[in-house]
Amino acid sequence: MGMQKEDIFEGLEEFSPEQLKQVDGIITSHKGKPGALIPVLEQVQEVLGYLPVAVQMLVADGLNIPVANVYGVVTFYSLFTMVPRGRHNIRVCLGTACYVRGGQKLLERIEEILGIEPGGCTEDRRFSLETVRCLGACGLAPVIVVDEDTHGQMKPAKLESVLALYK
Repeated sequence: MGMQKEDIFEGLEEFSPEQLKQVDGIITSHKGKPGALIPVLEQVQEVLGYLPVAVQMLVADGLNIPVANVYGVVTFYSLFTMVPRGRHNIRVCLGTACYVRGGQKLLERIEEILGIEPGGCTEDRRFSLETVRCLGACGLAPVIVVDEDTHGQMKPAKLESVLALYK
């Protein structure tokens, strides 16, 4: 019935032994401490980039808590992700001002250029794409934000040159 150690390691192949050693260190340093789950998940995500189910199982086993609890926290808090994120995160605003000034066309063009949809990550893990309802830069609409850089009054024709700035 119980989980076998081999089951836990399935799905961890993409991470290096060094990364997994760091994860083990994080878990060990928090073992038995109340309220350890969120700090452990934050630190593990920092090391690995995301928290797939296999990693959640590793954390649950290490902290001796049910996998369902770990999964519940990972899926509840938006700062955690179960899918890889790119080195650069693109946020396309679809709030009213941006939408009426062409935000949707920007999104469609980015999807076309990168071959991904919102929530996705390019195969080379260069870019992640998400949509947001407002970035607070309505006067610059339409707006995209790449990492922390706001690009206002964007035109679909300018997207490729903007994305080329991010290696």
